[in-house]
Amino acid sequence: MKRPDPYYLTAAWKALRAACLKRDGGICTVKGCGARATHADHIVSRRRGGPDLLQNLRSLCASHDSQIKERSDGTRRRGGVAVVVGCDANGWPLDPGHDWNKA
Repeated sequence: MKRPDPYYLTAAWKALRAACLKRDGGICTVKGCGARATHADHIVSRRRGGPDLLQNLRSLCASHDSQIKERSDGTRRRGGVAVVVGCDANGWPLDPGHDWNKA
């Protein structure tokens, strides 16, 4: 079982995480998502030298956080790019950038 990084248990991280979620209004920052954000994600991974600064954090919902989860070597799934996929209850694409000409 993977052990969590002790940094994420510190008061400094908890304060930084709270500031990130507050800055983003508690909403996932993936364009077109709009779900409640529950994760503060490092844009540039700490393992890759990313700083623990507010400007290096983005708020993500649980779905988008798991979509780009960091691997043990510090790389990210999907290259760290989260996207909205699927359709709403009316069958309309959730991705606001969907190109109907390519459908």
